[in-house]
Amino acid sequence: MSTFLLIGTGGFLGAVLRYTLSNHVHNWTKITQFPVGTLAVNLLGCLLIGALAQLAEARDIFTPESSSLVFLGFLGAFTTFSTFSSDSFNLYQDGQSILFYLNIGTNVILGLGAVWIGRNLTAYFVH
Repeated sequence: MSTFLLIGTGGFLGAVLRYTLSNHVHNWTKITQFPVGTLAVNLLGCLLIGALAQLAEARDIFTPESSSLVFLGFLGAFTTFSTFSSDSFNLYQDGQSILFYLNIGTNVILGLGAVWIGRNLTAYFVH
């Protein structure tokens, strides 16, 4: 099976599960003032990528194909926050403290800035 098809299949499954789980958590908790569904998905995604990355390291259980399906496709669509967190953890684990903090800071600050710019540019051109 082609790598693109594997990633796409995993991505479809991850996105559908993200939507389903997030809505289920919101409905179950009845919390509307805080994105608890997104938090639950992000935390579960981080738990999964941590556990699976450790299995991959310790037991070498993933082929390149299954790695594409699970990590890039499924977890990539389930939550990119898990990938961001795993990348940051790897930098910390490798002793790259400056890059660890730089990765966190730039992703959060530039990400928020990009949302702000996107909203303001769109508001400017739409109105």
